[in-house]
Amino acid sequence: MAKSEKLTDTQQVTAHIEKLDPVVGEIVQNLREIILSTDKDIGEQIKWNNPSFYYTGEMQPFDPKEYKRDIIVFNLFKNRIMLVFPSGAKVNDKSGLLEGDYKDGRRTAVFKDLADVKLKEEALRSVLKTWLTLVDK
Repeated sequence: MAKSEKLTDTQQVTAHIEKLDPVVGEIVQNLREIILSTDKDIGEQIKWNNPSFYYTGEMQPFDPKEYKRDIIVFNLFKNRIMLVFPSGAKVNDKSGLLEGDYKDGRRTAVFKDLADVKLKEEALRSVLKTWLTLVDK
């Protein structure tokens, strides 16, 4: 690939994951596959120096500072695997997946290992599907 060619969003996410510690990278890749396979209207990109996922469909106009399109941003600080849901508070999550009570409406989900990902997969899919029903279309 020529130096001037820009990587696609998906290629950037793949490159980012490939640079991670192999154990962390495998967990992130598994979460990535779950998130992207949940709905065709979920896209991916690198945002805030980490993989992030957003709604790609039509939406009502809004202030970009509201981050209404952003669904999940990974937080991989010190190899901790945390998903940050910038507007997760709007999801009525009965599974216990979403944690925290931040004033800005954020919620988080932490994954310890691959077994934890498998254990929480259905709850994650449920939160994503619920979030998508709440989009201002």
